[in-house]
Amino acid sequence: MCETCGCNITHGNDFLIKPGGKLSRVETGTRAVTVLKGLLDENDHMAAHNREHLDRQGVLALNLMSSPGSGKTALLEATIDALKEEFGIAVVEGDLETENDAQRIRARGVEAVQISTGSACHLDAHMVHNALHGLDLESIDILFVENVGNLVCPASFDLGQHRNITLLSVPEGDDKPAKYPVMFRAADLVLISKTDLLPWLDDFVPDRARQCLRELASTAPVFEISSRRDSGLDQWFDWLRAEVEAQRGRREQGETLRPSIQPDGLRLHGEV
Repeated sequence: MCETCGCNITHGNDFLIKPGGKLSRVETGTRAVTVLKGLLDENDHMAAHNREHLDRQGVLALNLMSSPGSGKTALLEATIDALKEEFGIAVVEGDLETENDAQRIRARGVEAVQISTGSACHLDAHMVHNALHGLDLESIDILFVENVGNLVCPASFDLGQHRNITLLSVPEGDDKPAKYPVMFRAADLVLISKTDLLPWLDDFVPDRARQCLRELASTAPVFEISSRRDSGLDQWFDWLRAEVEAQRGRREQGETLRPSIQPDGLRLHGEV
């Protein structure tokens, strides 16, 4: 994961390792080469700050994760069309390059802040912190963070969100939870997307995907949806309504909620 691919250093947190930065030198005074633990600690500190800020405004923050092309943006478009009169919605879009997805969201009449990560294959809390300054949080009930398409690294970075949602599209195959356990252990909800393709891709068996997920000891609910055919979306919308209501209750009680973090992520974060 990030300790080998180097993607833990992003334009959001590189100030920490530049000359004079908090992690620029190790105890011997030499330039730090491996700073993963320190970066994750700093990320978690910023994530807690983001979550406190969102809680204070009563905003429910949801992190959408998946491989590229699984239908995250299409799901957001369908969700906005159905719920924008009911809730204030905004989106933080994460991609390596372009504003294509942010433009699709804005065309729906919703605020969207684009984060172009360059070579980084995930968002981090510092990037999201900067994006929050471009949003009017007082008018928002639900903030969707569409993470970079990647089934590994995003699962290990707390952004300040309250829930993790992982999409698994039919063309990917029903064994993805077994192949990418880190991502699916982190999921608070799994959406099997593009189910309109099941008649043509009949080697994908939704129950087999569920079995792979349960073998990871995950109890996350699983919904089958098709954003383009408006199939199964009512269940998703009801889940969102319940989560917004729960967030409002936590705000009144002065409480918060952290997303699920998979065991490897916990160890990397120095909590076990």
